[in-house]
Amino acid sequence: MKEYALAYQKKGFSVIPIVPNGKQPAIKFADKPAMTAEEIEDYWTQYPDSNIAVRTDKFFVIDIDLHGKHNGYESLANWDKIDLLTPTLQAKTASGGKHIFYFKHPDVSMTQMIEFLPGVDIKAHPNNYVLVAPSKTAKGQYTWDMDKSKEGGTMVTASRDLVLAIKQEYLKKNNRSDLDDIYYQMASGNGKRNRTTEVLEMIVCGFGDEGSRNDTAAKFAGTLLARAVEPQYVLQLAQIANNHSMEPLSDRELKRTVDSMIKKHLRGGERHW
Repeated sequence: MKEYALAYQKKGFSVIPIVPNGKQPAIKFADKPAMTAEEIEDYWTQYPDSNIAVRTDKFFVIDIDLHGKHNGYESLANWDKIDLLTPTLQAKTASGGKHIFYFKHPDVSMTQMIEFLPGVDIKAHPNNYVLVAPSKTAKGQYTWDMDKSKEGGTMVTASRDLVLAIKQEYLKKNNRSDLDDIYYQMASGNGKRNRTTEVLEMIVCGFGDEGSRNDTAAKFAGTLLARAVEPQYVLQLAQIANNHSMEPLSDRELKRTVDSMIKKHLRGGERHW
């Protein structure tokens, strides 16, 4: 495993050690520099059976899976923009899913998206990661799918059109209907209050009384994350709302609450608010 980890590092990937036969990080890595070759050498010498993951900092992954009743393969095959998926590096996951790798476009940001399509997630946050070959879990082993990859196993940069299409699809299902309620239904006299309405007002009015501030702040952060707001902006918006509260949370307590919601979001929890 050590030789593989060093090879990934040499190719420019930010390598993360994962517990043997598992998917959990073995070290704290968020917002920290990538491991050096020397650190990788030392770590895998001590823990030779550790799995390997790479951080989604320079690239993003279209994560296709079978989530209960949802078949990610079918969802992607039926997507009307599937022709924008140009050949690139692909991998088979331990659970029978697939990872499609693209370098991030330099001019268009890509954010984390849970259920971009049913059974299909987008992993893109710099503090997220995906396991890579030859890592294994109880369900099986990760392998590179060279038959389906671009010749030579090359990872290509996502086109601007692909990134915009992915974001448009996600916003259509997670954000646009709420904003339509606010901006269009109100214009016709049929405005409806919804979760987005409450969050916008909360930025001005704060998190309420002392007994419910933490819970309200958590729901505030979760709502923004569910609508594809970048985590760093979620914290900034939460700080503005907190400053407008009658009795604000301490900076430390607010950051802890928001960070907890961000971690849940990255794990795929707290999807709908």
